[in-house]
Amino acid sequence: MASKQDVGVRLVYSKDQKSRDPRDNPCLIIGQLNYLKLLGYDNVVGKFGDRVDQKDLDQFELIEMTNYPGLLAAVIVAFTTNIGDYWTFFEGIDLCSRCSIVNLWLNYVKIAVLPPAGSRHNSPCSPHFLPPLINRGLLHSDDEDIVIVCRKADAFALACAVARSYPTFNRKYRGATVNRTVTIEFCITDDRSAVITSEDVSAMDAAARGIRTACYIVDAPCNMMQTTDFVKEARQIGDLLNIKPLVIEGEDLDAKGFGGIYGVGKAANAPPALVVLSHTPRNATKTFAWVGKGIVYDTGGLCIKTKTGMPGMKRDCGGAAAILGAFYAAVSQGFSQNLHAILCLAENAVGPNATRPDDIHTMYSGYTVEINNTDAEGRLVLSDGVHYALRNLKADVILDMATLTGAQAIATGIYHGALLTNQESWETAATMAGRASGDLVHPVPYAPELHFPEFGSAVADMLNSVLNRGNAQVSCAGLFIGKHIGWDYKGAWIHIDMAAPAHSGERATGYGVAFLLTLFGFASHNPLLRSLSKRV
Repeated sequence: MASKQDVGVRLVYSKDQKSRDPRDNPCLIIGQLNYLKLLGYDNVVGKFGDRVDQKDLDQFELIEMTNYPGLLAAVIVAFTTNIGDYWTFFEGIDLCSRCSIVNLWLNYVKIAVLPPAGSRHNSPCSPHFLPPLINRGLLHSDDEDIVIVCRKADAFALACAVARSYPTFNRKYRGATVNRTVTIEFCITDDRSAVITSEDVSAMDAAARGIRTACYIVDAPCNMMQTTDFVKEARQIGDLLNIKPLVIEGEDLDAKGFGGIYGVGKAANAPPALVVLSHTPRNATKTFAWVGKGIVYDTGGLCIKTKTGMPGMKRDCGGAAAILGAFYAAVSQGFSQNLHAILCLAENAVGPNATRPDDIHTMYSGYTVEINNTDAEGRLVLSDGVHYALRNLKADVILDMATLTGAQAIATGIYHGALLTNQESWETAATMAGRASGDLVHPVPYAPELHFPEFGSAVADMLNSVLNRGNAQVSCAGLFIGKHIGWDYKGAWIHIDMAAPAHSGERATGYGVAFLLTLFGFASHNPLLRSLSKRV
């Protein structure tokens, strides 16, 4: 959780629009052009307080666009006395079709346009473009308001995009603490019956907290987010949910047979750990397990990374961070089925006890693995985690999430996580959940008979890294994990490689939280999450 030293921007999602003086609460009105065209002055009149009165409207006030000198826009403006109604920002909206941000009242009330719905592999509400517009459109100095103009079906994805715009970790000496509130309101364009409810706001609040918690963990460097610190984060989440985590760490991992997690983390000063948070409601009929890779720092081990390849490896815990944030949000909103979050935590360090190439580890599954690349460590810790979900938790659905391979960015890009699953129905559901949540995913081939032979070893059950890096490397890395569940597993296994979308520039995105809440929304007590989910 964010400490007192971190950026103190409080996000408040609201089902109602509040009247504000824009000098006290600057406002950004944002939406796609086709929805902004449906917006009338009556919809946002409260955002101008008493600054724009009847006299101003009668005079058809012209307001200069300070961001684009030389352009004048007749915005807000016009009260038509002959029909007694306000115009619908025609001039301002038309300018938005050419300029992304237009000033409506001085520099305090602005309107910004999101790109229109794109291709079939993108989210229809363009949430990835929202954070930069917020960064440019708001003053970032006072309490501020954001009014999102959208369909009801897009409200959750855009609410989560706002949360990504306000990271919490900051250790700058000056200006590190800024205590202010950003209120997010909605103008729903579907019809008059489509409104934001208190339950919708609850889901948005929980998702935002999960996203910002995940971002905080990923943005924090290893000297401030060691495995022991991550365990504390998990305990804090457990306290909020009245759940006591199971923690197996250090030499106990070795004694209990977790050769993957122990082998990766044994050289570090802070001990490796397996953390399990379990939500087990009465009358549950299914068991879901979410397994996250939590490498708090990845030097590459003895196959050490380069001086340019190593910076940023604090982000190698993005999968576990997302699992923890999503678990908090899902359980806090009510979840009807058994749900387990399994965090596989280690630092892949260099030291006298570090795993060597040629070493052989015995995994929790019983399989032996010959190490031919100590920088392919994530699959080792996850393999122990998924087998724990299978053997100890009897999970019907096992999902693992990891910043697993650099090849993921090449295969599916910086916005789409790579999706690998043994069941086509879950592939379809996951792809739809990605578009609905803004955490996009795209399938990669699932063909164990073609790709798993890349792990052939002469002396162990398998290698930990492929022989041919040109043969579906993202699929192969995922299949290594799947092998420790078994190709004959009757349940569903879903693997998400999110190495690239876990961050944008130097900041974490909290990728995965919104995706998991949407994909498993069918088991939620929250109506908004249920409405977004496709039942499998």
